[in-house]
Amino acid sequence: MGLQEYKRKRDFKKTPEPAGKVHTPKGNSFVIQKHAATRLHYDFRLEMEGVLRSWAVPKGPSLDPAEKRLAVHVEDHPLEYGGFEGIIPKGQYGGGTVLLWDRGTWTPEGDPVAAYKKGHLKFTLEGEKLHGGWHLVRLHGERAGENKENWLLFKQDDEAAVPGSGDAVTTEYPDSVETGLSLEAIAADPDRVWQSNRAEKVKAKPAAKKAARKASVVDPSSIQGARKGKMPQGIEPELATLVSEAPQGNEWLHELKLDGYRILCAVKDGKARLFTRNAKEWTDRFSPVAEAAAQLAIDRVDGSLP
Repeated sequence: MGLQEYKRKRDFKKTPEPAGKVHTPKGNSFVIQKHAATRLHYDFRLEMEGVLRSWAVPKGPSLDPAEKRLAVHVEDHPLEYGGFEGIIPKGQYGGGTVLLWDRGTWTPEGDPVAAYKKGHLKFTLEGEKLHGGWHLVRLHGERAGENKENWLLFKQDDEAAVPGSGDAVTTEYPDSVETGLSLEAIAADPDRVWQSNRAEKVKAKPAAKKAARKASVVDPSSIQGARKGKMPQGIEPELATLVSEAPQGNEWLHELKLDGYRILCAVKDGKARLFTRNAKEWTDRFSPVAEAAAQLAIDRVDGSLP
């Protein structure tokens, strides 16, 4: 489909949305954006053939396999749109507030391009809110609509499914995975408009940054029992152990398990790198975390971020 239709509908001198480009097909990201335009809906986007193939889902996704949600196929969007959260000016196409509701990776069953052309995509999502198997099925006959672009999005019946849950996942988790803000909070703050051409913050010179860091750095040799060693080439995060019941006693503290990513963080000489537990580098995916870790008053560290 390409980006011709996407660009035709927008005036990039007036809207903060990114113009973007078609990239070399190689990624498997997905994103869901909650969009308060003329009507509230959820934009479901899968990275495919160098763009974000997109569907507008009026009622949003459901974890109930019996809930088959209408998904209207719309124009492809650039990959750069996956980071868009903010306000589209009134009068522009899709004018309203956009919130980054979920994001992560998707794994198709078989050849995704062939399945897309056939009209039935089977895939697994690993997001911050959505997980497990899903289906996108193109409708036929009158249900397909005048342009034959009506599809159905529904959850596969697996361990991540919640039968009878209806709209629970969208009503219980309404806010942004990027900022934690609600639609109302984003709409009330014009400064939150995302700009693809926003000027980068002025960065301190490397020498000045290094001097400032060393001025407040913790000297590990001052820690009792510390031994000098090489930076590890790889570490494994501590994983949860499945047990039949929680341990008892005042020496234990318990907390709810929250879905997310177990990320390994390595900081060396003021530069932070993030890795998954399978040793894939995700520094770019969680750049705000890496930037914050790099500001720690340390020269070297390795550890796990739950």
